[in-house]
Amino acid sequence: MSTREKWRRATGLLLVVLILCVCATPQFRTFVSLPAHLRLPQGQAHELSLGIPFSTAVPASGPGLAVAGTGSPVQLAAEQTGRYTLDVKLFGLIPIRRMTVDVVPEIRVVPGGHSIGVRLKSDGVQIVGFASVVDEEGHTQQPGRAAGLQIGDTILAIDGRPVRDEDHAVHLFQEAGRRGREITLTIRRGDERLERRVKPVREKESGRWRVGLYIRDGASGVGTLTFYHPPTRTFGALGHVIAEGESRRPFRFTEGQVTAAEVVRVQKGKRAAPGEKITSHPDTGSRLGVIEKNTPFGIFGRLHSPLKNPLYAEPLPVAMASQVKEGPAEILTVVDGQKIDRFAVEIVRLIRQPTAEGKNMIVQVTDPRLLEATGGIVQGMSGSPIIQDGRVVGAVTHVFVNDPTRGYGVLIEWMLQEAGILKAEPKTEPKSEQDESSLREAPLPEAARAAFHLQDERIDGNAGVSRTCVYFRNIVSRPCFCGGRTPGKAWLPVGG
Repeated sequence: MSTREKWRRATGLLLVVLILCVCATPQFRTFVSLPAHLRLPQGQAHELSLGIPFSTAVPASGPGLAVAGTGSPVQLAAEQTGRYTLDVKLFGLIPIRRMTVDVVPEIRVVPGGHSIGVRLKSDGVQIVGFASVVDEEGHTQQPGRAAGLQIGDTILAIDGRPVRDEDHAVHLFQEAGRRGREITLTIRRGDERLERRVKPVREKESGRWRVGLYIRDGASGVGTLTFYHPPTRTFGALGHVIAEGESRRPFRFTEGQVTAAEVVRVQKGKRAAPGEKITSHPDTGSRLGVIEKNTPFGIFGRLHSPLKNPLYAEPLPVAMASQVKEGPAEILTVVDGQKIDRFAVEIVRLIRQPTAEGKNMIVQVTDPRLLEATGGIVQGMSGSPIIQDGRVVGAVTHVFVNDPTRGYGVLIEWMLQEAGILKAEPKTEPKSEQDESSLREAPLPEAARAAFHLQDERIDGNAGVSRTCVYFRNIVSRPCFCGGRTPGKAWLPVGG
């Protein structure tokens, strides 16, 4: 090999090492993570870190957005609402990045923290499990499974008659059984409408007609209210979706309501066994409002009367994604009765772009009082507002199963956008598959319990993505929305 060839190879290798070293620097990661679009509240200043150690020029496309500074960071002053363009130019000459900035009116909300019961009523009844039926001759049958029905299917009609609720479905099945004939079920599976025929079987022990299905006509649980927007009377809660069992689609409902809930006690969380709030039944509290939307970023609707928070006499401003930072913050939640308390937390990691299920930040509980009372984040805390520097910045959504002191949070900007309070930004693709929450009521038979996917799976390796959860170092998260421990409540086989 000639000397020239050796020098050429050495130079190429050195260049590769240099590029890899630059890519590994925090400044490079900061630059490549700059959003293509960001929002700023009118009348507020913002510091934008570019991650570039050289002089830059960042001219704005209009007078309503003032830019100061030629290095990193630059100072932005949002003076007038509107859409502006920022062109980041190296040495003031070479264009390297273009950003769209929307200056929006300042939004103020009443922070939540209130424990709430959530009740959704489905259109039709949903299949949550299968049951075996011993007929009069002693043979074991599963009519529903044999007919090709699946967990997650919604029964919309029986012999063309729309199903109102569980009791109505039971009545129609008994009626068909007494006539000794097959019945036609109209079901919804995903976005499809299908028909399946099934013949009820008379159970030997009870003499009742059964089709071997566990069904439910709604979903109920306990979570936390995140915010109330006084001008529109809109509320947001949970920060994540309520899903339809195995289908993992948003639970479809015809009507929904939120009620006041009282925390009776807290079951402390520990490694591999997340805790939960034990509350009064979500159906027994006073009605606070109606639910209108069930989305990946929470549930939203209207309250019947204005909401008050005893810790804040006046509404607080909200922070846009670009204003949230890693560091100290606090959450508001209830751990006893209906008293809202504030607890110290740390935002340890941020992902400012919209992500599936709103996993925009990792939050760690640092307050000794909350660690002593709950062990960290527990089920029932979904929606607990996160406040930083006097602004509402987001809400707690998930707990890490292997470390209950930590969990995920969603940014308030994306909740406000889903609620219709903020205009939707240009559409971006989520970074991970949707991790939708599920509900739990105890006690349930194993077949029915499987329908709710309580998301305590594991995955090997340092990081990975599965269909149900995002994992980091073998840690899996679980939505913090829980069934509120309503003792003795269970879904019975149809006809039971």
